[in-house]
Amino acid sequence: MPVNFHIPEASEIKAVSGVKIGIASAGIKKAGKKDLTVFSFSPGTQVAGVFTKNRFCAAPVQICQQRLQAGNDIRALLINTGNANAGTGQDGMDRALLASATLAQELGLSEGQVLPFSTGVILEPLPVDKINAAIPDAVKNLAANEWMNAAYSIMTTDTVPKISSTQIEIDGKAVTFTGISKGAGMIRPNMATMLGYVATDAQISRELLDELTLEVANFSFNRITVDGDTSTNDSFIIAATGQSGVNVEKGTATYDAVRETLITIARELAQKIVRDAEGATKFITIKVEQAKNSEEALKIAYAIAHSPLVKTAFFASDPNLGRILAAIGYAGVEDLDTNTLNLYLDDVLVAVNGGRNPEYKEEQGQAVMQKPEILVHVVLGRGEVSETVYTCDFSHEYVSINADYRS
Repeated sequence: MPVNFHIPEASEIKAVSGVKIGIASAGIKKAGKKDLTVFSFSPGTQVAGVFTKNRFCAAPVQICQQRLQAGNDIRALLINTGNANAGTGQDGMDRALLASATLAQELGLSEGQVLPFSTGVILEPLPVDKINAAIPDAVKNLAANEWMNAAYSIMTTDTVPKISSTQIEIDGKAVTFTGISKGAGMIRPNMATMLGYVATDAQISRELLDELTLEVANFSFNRITVDGDTSTNDSFIIAATGQSGVNVEKGTATYDAVRETLITIARELAQKIVRDAEGATKFITIKVEQAKNSEEALKIAYAIAHSPLVKTAFFASDPNLGRILAAIGYAGVEDLDTNTLNLYLDDVLVAVNGGRNPEYKEEQGQAVMQKPEILVHVVLGRGEVSETVYTCDFSHEYVSINADYRS
């Protein structure tokens, strides 16, 4: 079961003016499953994206990057589940281009105005005929508030839909933010196996939206990890329709409010991926403080987060906390002075000045590790920089899910 997971009520999900969503069944993985999603944006919408850094990035990722870098007027998204269209070479590119061309024709757009996305099994040909056959139904079903159905449609090994929505008021006008994401395994920053889509009706220039999207990703999706595997298909998109009439310019209170809300929405969606991680029973926050710089703080945080020994200890609620110290030690911070380091588990001081706290008792650690949410707090005593990463434990179910994924 997902860890402390909240699914909003329908009344909590706000439609974003200028966004329509259509869902259909292409039968890519299972007959009758809703596995094709179309987003349609009103004229004037600005779109920005951040993508995987895996060198084997999928064909749709390459197309998205090319079209965004060219400054195309993006008006639609096409998302399929059940097939990643990765490791498919030129044939994969051709199939993705054909599918996006079909959607463009249905919507009266040019091919370059569509961004395609895929998620699912790698190294399998994209069933473009099935996708093309289902696109007319998805377009026919376009509606203003299909966010929850879209959250279900983009799921793969997810067990619950991931959605977040809110409104804020700026100068007497309501500004809406709604987003969805998917992901449960093959999760590692840059980005993670995830798709994430956030829309707002704020008016944001393309240049500023590019900057904001990267920053938002770095505070959210690039701070989560489940298993250390960087996927081939990770994509995070922000679309700003401008329909609220609220213009966002850097250096203003409006910018600060919109930036903070985008980060909040994206962080919630990212954390939901970890809460629903394959087989997860614990949600773990790793906070590294008093580092010299962000790089060393993240090295240490990820060393802890990726350690199978640490993650299995959390699953067993076994306070074998020397595993955390070992991970810190091999994180790659060459000049780390362990004599200044303190380690806390929640508010329990486990290690002080690099050694076991004389007052620490193992039953204290065990009590913390039995909780569904745990804070690992590392204080380095070498600077003023702090970074936080979110992860989970490893259970027997993680192995089962990934062993049986294609079955």
